[in-house]
This record gives sequence, structure tokens and C-alpha cells, in this order.
Amino acid sequence: MLRTQGLRYHYANGGPELAFPDLQVDRGKELLLLGASGTGKTTLLHLVAGMRTPDAGLVTLNGTEFSSLSTANRDLARGKHMGIVFQTPHFVQSLTVSENLALARTLAGLAPDADRIISLLTGLGLKHKLNARVDALSVGEQQRVSIARAVVHDPGIILADEPTSALDDTNTDAVLALLRSQAQDAGAGLLIVTHDQRLKDRMSDRVELKPATS
Repeated sequence: MLRTQGLRYHYANGGPELAFPDLQVDRGKELLLLGASGTGKTTLLHLVAGMRTPDAGLVTLNGTEFSSLSTANRDLARGKHMGIVFQTPHFVQSLTVSENLALARTLAGLAPDADRIISLLTGLGLKHKLNARVDALSVGEQQRVSIARAVVHDPGIILADEPTSALDDTNTDAVLALLRSQAQDAGAGLLIVTHDQRLKDRMSDRVELKPATS
């Protein structure tokens, strides 16, 4: 489903070249990408998601060389095949919860599906927030809606950026269980990018990034 090979990236404003280990995440599988500040984990996530273009190496998505596509085609492929849970949710604040989820389906080239949205929100305990504006939600509710948005279009892979770093142990377990269950329901691969060392004991398949050297 998702593979990277020989990825390298160098910021234009200087600093060391970042060289990344090869990754593979197939449907139904999960991988923890663990790294402290400065190891380039967010940069790697952006490369995987097609938000940055590598200086060298490949990102392959569904057998297509994703990293070599034009910006417009990468955006289309990302919207169709990936679901992203950002550390800080990015919603259209003027829209309701259901409208934000319908928009995610539209961007994936799918028709809005009210039954799918209601079912998903019901499973997340948020059916009563269906017509609420997202800026009226609590932080925890926004996080759950962010997860719903990431899976509403049945993506092949879910990318989660620091989903547990600000949570206590109980809520860390709850969010991880939620991500896993939603990935399983969607038949998707799951890639979690974090510096949260607690997840080492919760996910057996992991890759640890080391600090870059000059």
C-alpha cells in the first residue's frame, strides 16, 4: 500500500541532510514511527503525505510513484487514499461537523453519504454533535471528529501526527484503541508518528529515527 525507499531531504535554509529508513505499511497493518525532536519525523510524515517533495528517493502509494506526481495529482491521490489526523485539527470553522465530514468525502471524489457519517459519529459517541459547529466542540471532541474525518472516505492508510503526546495514560490508551478500531473498520493501514515513548510498549512494529548528523 505505502512504501518509501531511500528518502532524503535538505531544507533550503541550511542544516544537515535528513536521510530516512525505508518504510512499508500495508492495509490492515500498523507501524509506529518514533523520534525525538530534531530527528525529522514531521518532515518524513510530510514527505509520505506528499506535502513535501524529497530530494532523493521514492514514495510509492498503491503501486504508483506518488512522490513524482504533479502537485495537483498528489493532492488528488492524498484526498482519495489517505486519511490524516493532524496534531492540531484543521477544520472549516464555518461548517458543522457533518458538513466537514461530507467535505472530506467530496475531496476524495466521493458523494456525501449521510448514513456513513451518522454511523461513524454514533460509533465515536458524537451523534448528538452532528449539526454542531466544530468551533463549539471541546478539544477531545475535536480530536474524535478529526479521526472521523480521516476515515469517512475509507482510505487505504491513516497517518496520525502526535495523537497522544498531550494526553495522560488513560486517554492515550483510549485514543490508540480508537485509531486502531477505525483503521480496522476501514481496512486501512495505520502509521503513527510521535515522540511519545509510551507507545513503544503498545505497538510492536516500530521504526526509531535517530538525530541527523551534519
